[in-house]
Amino acid sequence: MILPLYINYPSWIHPEIFPGLPFLGLLRWYGLMYIFAFGTAFLVLKKLLKEGALDSTDSNGTLRKATEDDIFSFIATGIVFLLIGARVFSTLVYDTSGIYIRKPWLIFWPFQNGRFTGLAGMSYHGGFIGGLLGMIFWCWKHKVPFFKWADAMVTAIPLGYTFGRIGNFMNGELYGRITTAKWGIIFPHAEKFSSSLGWVKEFMAKIGMEAQTNLVNLPRHPSQLYEALFEGIILFSIIWILHKKKPFDGFSGAIYTGGYGFFRFFIEYFREPDADIGYRIAADTNAPLYMNTSLLNISTGQILCFLMILGGIGVAVAGYLLNKRKTKA
Repeated sequence: MILPLYINYPSWIHPEIFPGLPFLGLLRWYGLMYIFAFGTAFLVLKKLLKEGALDSTDSNGTLRKATEDDIFSFIATGIVFLLIGARVFSTLVYDTSGIYIRKPWLIFWPFQNGRFTGLAGMSYHGGFIGGLLGMIFWCWKHKVPFFKWADAMVTAIPLGYTFGRIGNFMNGELYGRITTAKWGIIFPHAEKFSSSLGWVKEFMAKIGMEAQTNLVNLPRHPSQLYEALFEGIILFSIIWILHKKKPFDGFSGAIYTGGYGFFRFFIEYFREPDADIGYRIAADTNAPLYMNTSLLNISTGQILCFLMILGGIGVAVAGYLLNKRKTKA
């Protein structure tokens, strides 16, 4: 007897924190994870505040001490711009129905068929752009150095991002491609396949799975947890270790931008692309989305991550040259 080499998605996990209860049933894990994320970001920024990492001097050489009120204001501004950017980018770039072009008011309309759904559909890259614009706006308004504050924010973001991806896992969404790895998870809402297909039979034999119906749900990479680990905990650890040794303001921002792009680019090979978009660049136009058949099949997310890698390198090079020029002067 072959023991099953996969994990069933826990039956006790639901998108709602209190499923089935009036009013309380509206509370969802994903929304709670946002609260944890922003709370974590505040704690990290508060730690940096105590270190003096957010203090700056004006053009007259007067020291400006940052305060907790500054942190609250900075985070609040970033959150508003982030949510707007994440939602707009998601609806205009990832939606292929065209409904948001025809009816743009639906972008921020949290109801569907008379039922509250929240703002279902958010894009990380849109949030990145929105949050960046928010930070630029706040720093301009308060006359503080942007790169110094941006470095602090990107130090705080990865740990918060970890909670976001755990929220995706709790929702049973953004799962990866099918896999024979022992840690593959059967997500309940993933695409099912006919158990009569030859390749499905071979796949099931490898993992010790027996078909109970004509359609089977195969285990998939828990790509949400991969992202939580690499783009969250590991990226935070790298930035945190280096943040006191950064050679110039903007260095942490460059590490974050390039590092996130790097990790996410490769994790995208394990994550299933959106079915309505598929690959933006494909060596094999007939390649299925549920398995990786070629490293040359490139998704939308990978293109955006490649641009982030270039952006991170650009910021690092520009920061190095500017710092070198200041040192000589």
